[in-house]
Amino acid sequence: MQSLEGHGHRWWAVVVLAALPSLGAGGESPEAPPQSWTQLWFFRFFVNAAGYASFMVPGYLLVQYLRRKNYLETGRGLCFPLVKACVFGNEPKASDEIPLAPRTEAADTAPSWQILKLVFCASGLQVSYLTWGVLQERVMTGSYGATATSPGEHFTDSQFLVLMNRVLALIVAGLYCVLRKQPRHGAPMYRYSFASLSNVLSSWCQYEALKFVSFPTQVLAKASKVIPVMMMGKLVSRRSYEHWEYLTAGLISIGVSMFLLSSGPEPRSSPATTLSGLVLLAGYIAFDSFTSNWQDALFAYKMSSVQMMFGVNLFSCLFTVGSLLEQGALLEGARFMGRHSEFALHALLLSICSAFGQLFIFYTIGQFGAAVFTIIMTLRQAIAILLSCLLYGHTVTVVGGLGVAVVFTALLLRVYARGRKQRGKKAVPTEPPVQKV
Repeated sequence: MQSLEGHGHRWWAVVVLAALPSLGAGGESPEAPPQSWTQLWFFRFFVNAAGYASFMVPGYLLVQYLRRKNYLETGRGLCFPLVKACVFGNEPKASDEIPLAPRTEAADTAPSWQILKLVFCASGLQVSYLTWGVLQERVMTGSYGATATSPGEHFTDSQFLVLMNRVLALIVAGLYCVLRKQPRHGAPMYRYSFASLSNVLSSWCQYEALKFVSFPTQVLAKASKVIPVMMMGKLVSRRSYEHWEYLTAGLISIGVSMFLLSSGPEPRSSPATTLSGLVLLAGYIAFDSFTSNWQDALFAYKMSSVQMMFGVNLFSCLFTVGSLLEQGALLEGARFMGRHSEFALHALLLSICSAFGQLFIFYTIGQFGAAVFTIIMTLRQAIAILLSCLLYGHTVTVVGGLGVAVVFTALLLRVYARGRKQRGKKAVPTEPPVQKV
């Protein structure tokens, strides 16, 4: 009995340790400890997850019931087309359809036009996601309404920010699907809900982590997600990987470890990398890895990337709106926007950059392939770290800088090795995962 009690005390100590933002690894905490235990991140995470489950579980049970009752054969009435689209889909798979036409190669048009298109794609991606990164850090770490006598107030509801991003992305994807002809949709709509759930949770963890870790730390954590993506690929998609993929994944791990474990001699170091931040970043990486692999599996149905974007964001909006209404937080988020017009502007720009950045991703991969896109986004991550250090005063030690260099070198090596592997092979059109912010 004493042994069980001892284990229980140690388990609770670990949870409390992870919840406190004051135990840093080399700097001051970016935020004071929460005033109430209901504001602790792990409590809010479970409340949000319970809200999503209140929709997900009944919906899943209803889908299973309709399948067992063979509703596709026996169903009738006005609701039948809706139920068929949501539960059964329209059946055609990519293997039964004419494959998508391969992307246009650069040699098919004038070099000057290709250069202009490449500059357009690179500029669009850089502007969209660099602005997105700067605004993300501003919204989650800065205060609004500060005066000479008042420190202002911080925006704390990450779920409300996720909702704003998803609403605008849903509108953009919907308009794109209306204006541009899309393939006939075949996937059961309910299958998007799994990717939506993991995507919402990964986005929440991403925003919440900025309360505890610096933005450069978060960027490097994102770069290291190739490791859990490979693990999820083995578990979900039964994929196999080559030696160079394991080697570069190991280099990325080493580089991230060098950055995280380095402690600067400067008296004013960057915001602390706390245990809470590391747990949240691990949650972000795990959920995002599941999202990517689930979307890859969904592309077995004939659909475009924008259709995927629409389906995922549709369920994401339903989940977040329902959870916010259950918690009574939707109106509070709207009131915060009403009190602080600057926050409303930042949140709107954040959502615009996220939504249109997705369209730039699709266009860039369609025109120049995944290798060029990966190089552009790798450079974007390096520039984002530099911008964050310049704008928000983060410092990077020599060892930390070497760790950053190791990470980005490994990422470029992955691009080079993948290019050599595909050289001489016939181009096969692929669809990129949607939520890659």
